Amino acid sequence: MELINGIEWRVSPGLTDYPAALAEMEARLAAVQAGAAPELIWLLEHPPLYTAGTSADPAELIAPRLPVHATGRGGRYTYHGPGQRVGYLVLDLATRGRDVRCFVHALEGWVIAALAELDIVAFRAEGRIGIWTKDPVRGEAKIGAIGVRVKRWVTMHGFSVNLSPDLSHFGGIVPCGIADYGVTSAAALGKAADTARLDAALRACLPRFLADLR
Repeated sequence: MELINGIEWRVSPGLTDYPAALAEMEARLAAVQAGAAPELIWLLEHPPLYTAGTSADPAELIAPRLPVHATGRGGRYTYHGPGQRVGYLVLDLATRGRDVRCFVHALEGWVIAALAELDIVAFRAEGRIGIWTKDPVRGEAKIGAIGVRVKRWVTMHGFSVNLSPDLSHFGGIVPCGIADYGVTSAAALGKAADTARLDAALRACLPRFLADLR
């Protein structure tokens, strides 16, 4: 186990089954609440699937050609699959400011800073959740998603970043309920789409993220 500032930093190779990951997060959340395990930041990839957040509208599931998993995070439908880096965070906000808005803002900032290390200019967009960038073909497009759940001040779920996923899979849903803007990836932008580079960038930017929570 690798610990960074008392947080387990875990990187899983290959593809991780979604229900297994959800069960692992639930178990770790309970352990963190009980003081029986360290907090966790977990980087992984999933097989192709859709997840439905607590605000998911069935009308936005256009073509359920992939498995659909209900999840307790906030938000609507999103896609996960190979070529997309997912980050799950089980952090104790009771010791980190007890401010969910601050947590989400800091999480967005962490991903934006990491993408900058990959020479991708990303930003927040007023009224639109997620991480955005400018694509020469698609215009303003989403490159990352944010979806979290907080139970008794301990967080679950986190973010996803599109490195080189099959973007056609997003066509089966209205991603995050936003129909007027497209989805892009590092590969579509002509940037290096390597999980190891993104992981290194996330790790380099981690101290600022944690500082922003206090």
